[in-house]
Amino acid sequence: MLLVFLSTFLINFVYKLNKTRPKLPPSPPTIPVIGHLHLLWPSFHKSLQNLSTQYGQIFSLRLGFTRCIVVSSASVATEVFKTHDLAFAEHPELGFSDEIPYGNSGFFSAPYGDYWRFIKKLSMTELLSTGQLEKSRAIREKELSRFLHNVFESAKRKEVVDLGQELMKLTNNMLCRMALSTSCSEKGDEFERIREMVKESFEVGSKLFFGNVLGPFAILAFWMFGKEVISLHERFDELLERILKEHEDQSGKKETEDLMDILLKVYQDEKAEIKMTRINIKAVLMDFFVGSTGTSSEVIMWTLAEIINHPCVFNKVREEIKSVVGDTRLVEESDIVSLPYLQAVVKETLRLYPPLPVTTRKCRQNCKIAGFEIPQEIMVAVNLYGIMRDPDLFHNPNEFEPDRFLVSYRKQDETFSFLPFGAGRRACPGSKLGLSMAHIAIAAMVQCFDWKVVGDNGDEALKVNTQVTNGAFIHMAHPLKCLPVVHFNPFACVM
Repeated sequence: MLLVFLSTFLINFVYKLNKTRPKLPPSPPTIPVIGHLHLLWPSFHKSLQNLSTQYGQIFSLRLGFTRCIVVSSASVATEVFKTHDLAFAEHPELGFSDEIPYGNSGFFSAPYGDYWRFIKKLSMTELLSTGQLEKSRAIREKELSRFLHNVFESAKRKEVVDLGQELMKLTNNMLCRMALSTSCSEKGDEFERIREMVKESFEVGSKLFFGNVLGPFAILAFWMFGKEVISLHERFDELLERILKEHEDQSGKKETEDLMDILLKVYQDEKAEIKMTRINIKAVLMDFFVGSTGTSSEVIMWTLAEIINHPCVFNKVREEIKSVVGDTRLVEESDIVSLPYLQAVVKETLRLYPPLPVTTRKCRQNCKIAGFEIPQEIMVAVNLYGIMRDPDLFHNPNEFEPDRFLVSYRKQDETFSFLPFGAGRRACPGSKLGLSMAHIAIAAMVQCFDWKVVGDNGDEALKVNTQVTNGAFIHMAHPLKCLPVVHFNPFACVM
C-alpha cells in the first residue's frame, strides 16, 4: 500500500513539475558550468548558423550562467521584431554596467521607457532626420573631397594605400564634423583620439559580453577588465566634456547646428518633456561614434573588396555612374537615388557582411514564439547573418550577386529576410546616415580610380583576400591594401 501511495505521489509530482515548467525550444547537450560556450567557437554567428541546421529555426543555449534563445529564420524573426516587438524592446544589460561611468545613460543600453522613447524621437526628428542629413551633406562631401585628394597624391607617387585605415579616417572625420564641428574642425589630434577610442571600444565590447555570460560571477570579469573599461569611458568623458563646454561658450554665435548643439538645446530647455543631463548628452554622442565610425568604414571596405573581386560588377557600377553623372564632375549624394545598381551592390554587401551579425534582445514579459514559451528576462539572439544566408530565401546565398536586389527581392524588409540593421523598435536609427556615407564613398572610389590589390607580401595580387577574423564580428582578417590608378580626376581643372 505504501509503495502504491509513493508511486502515485511521484507520478503526480513529476506531472505537475512538467506542467508548470515552460516549454522551451530544443537545446544541445550541455557541459557543467560552461553550458554551450564550447560550441560557439571560432565564429559566433557561423556557429549559431550550424547549430540551427541541427536544432531548428529556434533553439536554446546556456552561455555559462546565462540562458539564451537563438532565432535563425525570417519567419520567427518576424514574431520577435513585429508581433511581439514591445516584449523585445530592450537590449540585455551589459556586464557590470552599474560600475561604468555612463552606465545605461546612452541610447543603445537605455531600458525601454520614457527616456529611451524621447531619445528615439529626437534621433528621428532632429539628430538623424532627413532634414538634418541634408543640412550636413556639404560636410560629408567636403571630407570625401579631402579623402580623394589624398588618394590622388598617393596615386601620383605610386604609393600603396591601406584602405582600412583611410576609410576609418574618412568616416570618423565625417562624423566628427557633423557632431562636433566647432571643436574638431581644425584639430586633427582630436579626430585621432576619437578614432583610437572607437577601435578600443570594439575590443572592450567582447569583454563586457564575457561579463554577461558569467551571471552571478560577473564580478570576476569586473576585476579582470573593469579598470580598462572605466579608463576608456573616462577618456571619452574628458574629451566630450571639454567639447561640450566649448559649445556652451559659443551658444548663439553659430549659423549652423551640429548634433552637440541640438542635444545642448534639449539639455538647457526647462520645458523639455525629458530632462537630459550632461552624462546623457555625452553617452548619446559616444554611442553615435562607436555605433557609426567602425561599422560604416567596414561596409565601404567590404563593398570595395567584393567589386574588385568581381570586375564585371565594378565596371557595371562605373558605367551606371557615367550614364547619370557624365564625365565632367564628381558624383554627388543627390545622384544616388538615380543609381539603383550601386544601391543593389551595397545591399548585397550588407547581406553578406552585416555590421552586427547577431543582435540581442531581452524578453520584457512572458510570451510565445513559434509555439515555445519565452520566459521574462531571458536573452534572445537573432542571427541576422544566418537569416540573410538562408538558402530558402536567397539563391546561392554565399555568392556575391547584386542583381538579386534589382528583380526578385524587392520586399525583403516586409518579410524580415533582409535585416542588416536589425528591425523593430530597436533597429539601428543611424542606418540612413550609414547608407549615405557608403553609397557616396563607393561611387567616388569607383568613378575616380582603378585599384590594384597588394597582398600581404607586398606583391600585386589578383584578388582581395576576404578571409574573416574569428569572434563575434565580421572583420577582414587581412588589411585591404591597394595601389590606386587614376581613372578620372574631377579636380584636374582646379588642381
